[in-house]
Amino acid sequence: MEAVQRRRVTVRGVVQGVGFRPYVYTRATGLGLAGHVTNTPEGVVAEVEGAPAAVSRFCERLAADAPPLAVVDAVDHWEVPVAGGTGFTIIASRTGGPGRTLVSPDVATCADCLTELADPADRRHRHPFITCTHCGPRFTIVTGLPYDRAHTTMAPFPMCADCAREYGDPADRRFHAQPVACPACGPRLRLLTGRPPRERAGADPVAGARRLLVAGAILAVKGLGGYHLACDATDAGAVAELRRRKARGDKPFALMARDLADVERFARIGPEERALLTGGARPIVLLRRRAGAGGPDGVAPGCPDLGVMLPYTPVHHLLLGLPGDPPGPRLLVMTSGNLSGEPIVTDDDEALERLAGLADGWLTHDRPIHVPCDDSVVRVCDGEALTVRRSRGYAPLPLTLPVPVPASLAAGGDLKNTFCLGEGRRAWLSAHVGDMDDLATQYALEGAERQLESITGVAPVLLAADRHPGYRSTRWAERAAGARPLVRVQHHHAHIASAMAEHGRGAGRPVIGVAFDGTGYGDDGAVWGGEVLLADYAGFTRFAHLAYVPLPGGDAAVHRPYRMALSHLRAAGIDRTPELPCTAACPPEELALLERQLERGLNCVPTSSMGRLFDAVSSLAGICHLAGYEAQAAIELEGAALGAGGADPGPGYAFGLRAAPGPDGGPVTADPAPVLAAVVADVRAGTDPALIAARFHTGVAALVATLCVLARERHGLDTVALTGGVFANTLLSSACARRLGAAGFTVLRHGRVPPNDGGLSLGQLMVAAAHHTP
Repeated sequence: MEAVQRRRVTVRGVVQGVGFRPYVYTRATGLGLAGHVTNTPEGVVAEVEGAPAAVSRFCERLAADAPPLAVVDAVDHWEVPVAGGTGFTIIASRTGGPGRTLVSPDVATCADCLTELADPADRRHRHPFITCTHCGPRFTIVTGLPYDRAHTTMAPFPMCADCAREYGDPADRRFHAQPVACPACGPRLRLLTGRPPRERAGADPVAGARRLLVAGAILAVKGLGGYHLACDATDAGAVAELRRRKARGDKPFALMARDLADVERFARIGPEERALLTGGARPIVLLRRRAGAGGPDGVAPGCPDLGVMLPYTPVHHLLLGLPGDPPGPRLLVMTSGNLSGEPIVTDDDEALERLAGLADGWLTHDRPIHVPCDDSVVRVCDGEALTVRRSRGYAPLPLTLPVPVPASLAAGGDLKNTFCLGEGRRAWLSAHVGDMDDLATQYALEGAERQLESITGVAPVLLAADRHPGYRSTRWAERAAGARPLVRVQHHHAHIASAMAEHGRGAGRPVIGVAFDGTGYGDDGAVWGGEVLLADYAGFTRFAHLAYVPLPGGDAAVHRPYRMALSHLRAAGIDRTPELPCTAACPPEELALLERQLERGLNCVPTSSMGRLFDAVSSLAGICHLAGYEAQAAIELEGAALGAGGADPGPGYAFGLRAAPGPDGGPVTADPAPVLAAVVADVRAGTDPALIAARFHTGVAALVATLCVLARERHGLDTVALTGGVFANTLLSSACARRLGAAGFTVLRHGRVPPNDGGLSLGQLMVAAAHHTP
């Protein structure tokens, strides 16, 4: 009698909601094996029984041949007693126990579903919720684990007989696809207009929505993770009206294009950008504008980039038009559905209320959104993806940690907030939450944190937060901690630890961390932001920093870069003569008040911020005097530097370096006074602002290289981490990396984790773990 073997197999990773059980079924039956497979909170668990050679073949390539959306972390298998039987079945999911399986991010509509969407003979022709095992909503509809329909927001939609037959057929692409639906049983799309909003009975909602867009209307469109506000991007009047209603200032809007041909004429699309744009995550990709190529008016004034994404839901494809549809917009503004500063709207009743002053109509549906999830934003730097905002399409995929951590929760910062859960060697960085100055955003943080705990099974015993005493995220962590320990982490130390963790840097392996950003609470009570720290997870030493200058009026100086320019001039001992652009930009009455404020030091906390120096040079060169959104002056300065084209900026502006007095060898100070003097000389000589911007970027890159060489000479370190929001500037990041590489350094730069405060919580998690004593 032929020998029979039975093995129990546990597969961990992103293995639920991605067609893994159907894959296991097909693989097992193809090998003539008996047994079963099920979802559990630990992952997918199967038992296979049959000839030992067939059982071995089943186990050997289970991970290598997995479905395209699966991410297999581990496959464990061991022999169990033979149970008999001749068939292989998918059995009901097992509940209970800690959730440790990983939920898939939302995935763009696949090519097979798009073919059916456009096929008049298919029963899902033009169905706005077409999906299958390989695409569609996942993270934003999950209410619990294991990932079954009953634990999603599809639970209220019983499957019709046809969908149930597909769902139960192992040979079908929709076998156990939890969001499966069709026009007979799925969610329903509606178009509402008027005051109060009412549904247009009997009309095709998409056709009506397209007519509104053609007529110049602004439409609230319900997406996967929240509402968007949409208008025809080629209608300058509609774009201007959306900007006015949303109180957006000059902040760039994102574009959604029907296909790449609609943007290639005015933006550069390289192979890396093309792969990002057409992949399953479908983030907003920042594309460099083509010089002189034009593009839609008013979408991104003064910005060197255009944020572009392709449609990622069936509704988007229908809205932009299928082949044969009447003419309509091929390029839409698609921006978050909210007032500036508020979280994205997800609830339908809330959308009708909060977006009433913004939208002329609502294209909505009755499938609830369980988890808010903004669009992700990515750019390409030196051929590699650089994440600016990590959210839809990437969250909640975990990051692998270089060292194990206790069950922990890190609260992040107050700008671009994300939080982070971690345990063992995994960390779950949340989707983008937003800026914490709005009460609704703080509520959104609480809800998102509860949901992520529920699907990861992490029960934190340790919390971490920023040291800033006024941060709302820190106060939230204090309330949430209760009796649990809370570790407060210095802002720039967290930035550096984040870069180290992303690159798998182990404990006890310090780096030279260059942390450049706008604002971070320093250990001396000053506002830090131009820092070179010698750091590992356990601690840091401040090796160098920009010289302190007064930050006059706090946020007032951030919003009015001319104030920062005037402060820097005064600190450098340079006369602010009337012909300088920053002097001319400051109203006379404000100029007099500012002078007295700086003389007396009233509300003038000292700052070493590199971000504020970028602002100062931007205003001094006449590029940007008023910032309507975060980092506008710095972004426009980068754009100007790019506009210098092939002009040789020379060695760039040189910073002065001062060693700390006394025997203790305190931090080196980088003095920007010589830079300011050189900029003023160039301005007075009539030098092109683009060349001034290029020389400034070159000078900052040279400063980074000089300080890192000095740190290596004194401390023997040869790895540099570049981090902080300033390094979202790819021109600077690339220049620094080139110089450091040429000097023999290993350079760590962000990729999957944002360099800005969106990556802060990962670093907080690592530092807190290093300080935790169980």
